[in-house]
Amino acid sequence: MERGIFLITGIMASGKSTVAELLSRQFDKSVHLRGDVYRKMIVQGREEMLPEASQEAVRQLELRYRLAASAADAYYDAGFTVVVQDVVIGPMLQQFVDYVGRAPLYVVVLAPDEETVALREAGRSKKGYGPWSVAGLNEILHMETPRLGLWLDTSKLTPEETVQEILRLAETEALVKA
Repeated sequence: MERGIFLITGIMASGKSTVAELLSRQFDKSVHLRGDVYRKMIVQGREEMLPEASQEAVRQLELRYRLAASAADAYYDAGFTVVVQDVVIGPMLQQFVDYVGRAPLYVVVLAPDEETVALREAGRSKKGYGPWSVAGLNEILHMETPRLGLWLDTSKLTPEETVQEILRLAETEALVKA
């Protein structure tokens, strides 16, 4: 597989970090770009995405996605395969795809079942849900997110098996921009 940009998305605790890191290690020259870092960079005035998000929170989320896409393009231009990892669900998935200027762009949506996500969330040290529920985010994922790219139910897959599926299906199912 030639160089490209991968977006690994899904709800919190769906396995994005682990899978993105493992996937990035499959390439000779690669970057694992964690989109959430752009949220964390805001020191004063940060507004978190809540179930009833403010206009400013949505604006900051769009900024985060634009910055991640721009960084992905820059790393790609420098000769790297880029694996972007972030929660990009709902209509904003199409926006993120539009923000990325380079191709090929592969979108992979990790979509384990709610029980698996809840177990993963309970077993990890960082807690991401706060006012959100697994069911609430999962509903946005399945009811409001455009069916772009490769959607994988990873409930019964190991991270390594997930990466193998991504590599096997990237060209035929994950490719959204050639």
